[in-house]
Amino acid sequence: MSYWIINLAVTMLSFVVAGVSGIFLVPFLHRIKFGQPIKTEDGPQWHAKKQGTPTMGGFMFILSTILTSMVGYWVYRLRGGLDLTEKATHNAFYEFLAVIIFSVLFGLIGFIDDFTKVARKKNDGLTPMQKIVLQVLFSFGFLIALYKFGDGSTTLDFGFWETPSLGIFYYIVLIPVIIYLTNAVNLTDGIDGLCGSVTLVAMLIFTVACAILDKVEMSFFTMALAGGCIGFLIWNLNPAKCFMGDTGSMFLGAAVTGTGLVLHKHLLLILTALIYIFEALSVVIQVSYFKYTKKKSPDHQGKRIFKMTPIHHHFEMSGFSEYKIVITFSLAGIIFGILGIITLLTFKR
Repeated sequence: MSYWIINLAVTMLSFVVAGVSGIFLVPFLHRIKFGQPIKTEDGPQWHAKKQGTPTMGGFMFILSTILTSMVGYWVYRLRGGLDLTEKATHNAFYEFLAVIIFSVLFGLIGFIDDFTKVARKKNDGLTPMQKIVLQVLFSFGFLIALYKFGDGSTTLDFGFWETPSLGIFYYIVLIPVIIYLTNAVNLTDGIDGLCGSVTLVAMLIFTVACAILDKVEMSFFTMALAGGCIGFLIWNLNPAKCFMGDTGSMFLGAAVTGTGLVLHKHLLLILTALIYIFEALSVVIQVSYFKYTKKKSPDHQGKRIFKMTPIHHHFEMSGFSEYKIVITFSLAGIIFGILGIITLLTFKR
């Protein structure tokens, strides 16, 4: 059986599982009063009307992705007669499993953060330091797993140029990269449907890359998550009936970053994740410029470059509807992703 047929079945099954699970999850979250606290200083004033919308909806695509990707892998393995004791097959399976576990662990960080916010009835969960400590520990564990199960390369592959072996510095560099990207995905979850749509695009791009690089096992994960995102968007497009919460966005952040690192094509990862990168960068630029101008101005009044950050709020404050922002950012993600695929094909080794 062609793995593309299995992948199509995985995508459809994940879509159904995620979409149908919302029928039970959303009323349950309403019943236990797991509503999202809204801080108006973190978004436009009109977002206050979203107060109380159920959060932790990310469980829809988390469960569907884990379940259907594993089903897809085992069907592929059994139909293809793959021998798990063979080193290449063994390593590919454990890389696939490492990404799933890595994503779940980051989702767990998000869940603790969400649960704390709901319990306290305010938008303050884990402290930044608590999050970073957990993220560093889980990231370090993930990199060790990749090293142990097949990816011993310590070079950075930018397509047109591959660095010499960096040794231990490779891992030192990647830890902050992982933390930046996972939190950048978290920042992208600011308006209805945005993070799910952009991640859907990223997973489709990664699926094409998996086909080019013969990473069959990882394609089951990327397609399962793509299907899960579509199922979740039924509940999350404006006006959202449910938010993914940090539970979902942290899972997605680790999924995007982990998949890119397993493929070991760093330029592809950067281009595919460029929307997330710009979202986080807009916050860094805004805060830095505000602090600098506040310090330099005689009246100690800081200035801003954007109307509000992350940058999707700037577009929202400029009159873009939430649907228009989702479509614009998703189209931009497609363009950047296609560019990544072109560079992958051009500089394939």
